[in-house]
Amino acid sequence: MLAVAGCAVGEEFTRGQKITPEQLEQVPIGSSREQVLLALGTPTTTGLMDGEAFYYISQVTGRTFAFQKNSVRDRRILVVYLDDNQEVRDLAEYGLKDGRVFDYLSRKTATGGGDIAFVSQILGGLVNPGL
Repeated sequence: MLAVAGCAVGEEFTRGQKITPEQLEQVPIGSSREQVLLALGTPTTTGLMDGEAFYYISQVTGRTFAFQKNSVRDRRILVVYLDDNQEVRDLAEYGLKDGRVFDYLSRKTATGGGDIAFVSQILGGLVNPGL
């Protein structure tokens, strides 16, 4: 019994760019592209979605016991949408809630949009680790 109790480690690891609420406050709607880069840093990836989109991807993995393999506990994607004038037009922080893509900033289940398929593929690794 003591040997098993000694193996408990409860480790968590964060990978990627975990954006804090304080950083997010620095990029309100209407902020410039340069302000986004100064406040949040270089995005994990970018895309074009009715303007430019910056994707900041983070993942938390962990294990309870030293001999366990790490498993994904949470994965989030912060998306900063820029308009044609290179200004922030919208922000979203996607994750999975009850197995569906959920925007934690607007508190709504994502129902559509061109990049939801992309976001779903990245988040899908939580449901299907083989992705």
